[in-house]
Amino acid sequence: MTSLTRRVFFTRSAWALGGLSAARGAAAEAAPVPARRSRLGVSTYSFFQFRHEAFRPVERCIERAAELGFDGVEILRRQVGEPSAQQMREYKRRAFSLGLDLMGYSTHQTFLRPEAAERQKNVDDTVRFIEEAYAMGIPTVRVNTGRWDTSASFDELMKNRGVEAPLAGHTDEEAFGWVREAFEKLVPHAEKCGVTLGLENHWGLGLTPEGVMRVLRDVPSPWLRVTLDTGNFLEEPYDRLAALAPHAVLVQAKTYFGGGRWYTLDLDYGRIARLLREAGYRGYLSLEFEGNEEPVSGVTRSLALLREHFG
Repeated sequence: MTSLTRRVFFTRSAWALGGLSAARGAAAEAAPVPARRSRLGVSTYSFFQFRHEAFRPVERCIERAAELGFDGVEILRRQVGEPSAQQMREYKRRAFSLGLDLMGYSTHQTFLRPEAAERQKNVDDTVRFIEEAYAMGIPTVRVNTGRWDTSASFDELMKNRGVEAPLAGHTDEEAFGWVREAFEKLVPHAEKCGVTLGLENHWGLGLTPEGVMRVLRDVPSPWLRVTLDTGNFLEEPYDRLAALAPHAVLVQAKTYFGGGRWYTLDLDYGRIARLLREAGYRGYLSLEFEGNEEPVSGVTRSLALLREHFG
């Protein structure tokens, strides 16, 4: 082959390869992106519910979650007590061996206390929770503003639809300052561990979307986002869920088969799935079964419901 012939050959080959590459690129751009199935997890609370002692061991909940076909598990810390380093290693090992993610750590704290020392104790506890999540490879910790605890009982709080009066001599406005101060201390620890805090729309100052968003504005950080609970807005839930959905790092999906312990919501999960898609949410849904049905049966039916709308 002469030098001229070789030049023509390689030039034509380059054109051909370039055309083929361009065609492949155009085809890739034109091809629709397949929808990804939502990842479905389950909170250990769904089995335990503070009343089913057979499901207190977290290992048992992890095994049941794998048997039923979940993708991940959210651990309720109050179910564990004070976990030892060995316990946490065992949770992590067991979940991994069963093909499950440990994807959430649901914790409790309150910053609605006038005493600075009491608020600092709750900050210190939450720092420990963050470090426990880090040790287990859990990427997000559910946190709360806390409650005033002026209700005689949780049953009374639920009877009053989550509304609670402040402590005598104090106001919600004052308490927002306490909450800001607490999360300003916590966010650096969360960032250091690579663990995102998810402020739940719960009771206390998180009772409304406006309350949750005020905390996020007061402490602007990508390490403080929202754990969005579908069952904690007792009236007109959908617009309220939609307001927080763009900020969600985890969605807790409530179900009530057998009737709820304190209340039952007839949630439209088709509508919730749409509003989450519109908000661009692509993270985990964590089932929180809160019905009176036997827990394995209720969790199984709940998984089928979530798969119907998110699978």
